[in-house]
Amino acid sequence: MRHGKKIAKLGRTSAHRKAMLSNMATSLILHKRIKTTVPKAKALRKYIEPLITRSKTDDTHSRRMVFRKLKHKEGVKELFDNIAQVIADRPGGYTRILRTGFRQGDNAEMCIIELVDYNESYTQNEGKKKSKRKRTRRTKKSSAERAAVAAESSEETVAAEGEAETAAPEATASDTPQSEAGTAAGDAGETKKEDAGPSEEEKAE
Repeated sequence: MRHGKKIAKLGRTSAHRKAMLSNMATSLILHKRIKTTVPKAKALRKYIEPLITRSKTDDTHSRRMVFRKLKHKEGVKELFDNIAQVIADRPGGYTRILRTGFRQGDNAEMCIIELVDYNESYTQNEGKKKSKRKRTRRTKKSSAERAAVAAESSEETVAAEGEAETAAPEATASDTPQSEAGTAAGDAGETKKEDAGPSEEEKAE
């Protein structure tokens, strides 16, 4: 029984498993991404990330400890000279697993494991997301701006009241011609009566 044993044997002996992970780690360091199965990629991530963390301190002891795992001079040189400079500011999580589907034949789940900082499309999106700020509909205004807005609103209300007052006299003025017309018509009737001469009653007298 395998109770409490978290290591994935990957169907291999201990020596074969160590040699395979060492070769895969070297290939990942040299090529920055490799294609493999998901269980192997998960085992490789646990194997290589401590080595990348150790490469941040470039001294003889660290190089010897990494060479003890990789057994590849070019891989160790690439890791300490180039990769360590790129991942210097990253506090972990140096690799990414991208699932690509299932392999034809044994139907094994395949994936691509890569170094995060060497995928330009992903790093550009991360930079955009970091630079993007949260925008709200309400904007913060200073006290001077608020005072200016209040002054403008008060001026608008005063102008509206002035227009209303000017509109009222105009309405009364428009009503006066009708009254003047009525009085003029009354005066005209009186003059017509005067022009008609004396009435019949006055003639009889």
